Amino acid sequence: MLMLSIMTTIIFIITIVVMMLATLLSKKTLLDREKCSPFECGFDPMNSSRIPFSLRFFLIAIIFLIFDVEIALFLPMIMIIKTSNLMNWSITSLFFIFILLIGLYHEWNQGALEWNE
Repeated sequence: MLMLSIMTTIIFIITIVVMMLATLLSKKTLLDREKCSPFECGFDPMNSSRIPFSLRFFLIAIIFLIFDVEIALFLPMIMIIKTSNLMNWSITSLFFIFILLIGLYHEWNQGALEWNE
């Protein structure tokens, strides 16, 4: 047990030292206007690159990610249908699909799926 605590302490100290060295060596002291500006094929930028981002696109992307992860969680359930108890598999699958449908209804009810405003 003493050996484990000593090794943990040594690894922690090495990690802190490496992190401190990385922050000291990676600091850029010169802030050049050209390096801070966005690159557009060698030309001066036409517009500001800091334009406001539409929240509608962000919301659609988040909804897509959520439902994509849920589908990825649902696919292994199809693979284990032969090895599991059919009644337990059915209850679990229906519960999972019910949760997905509640989420879809909530998004629909909140108007997140409406593209027109």
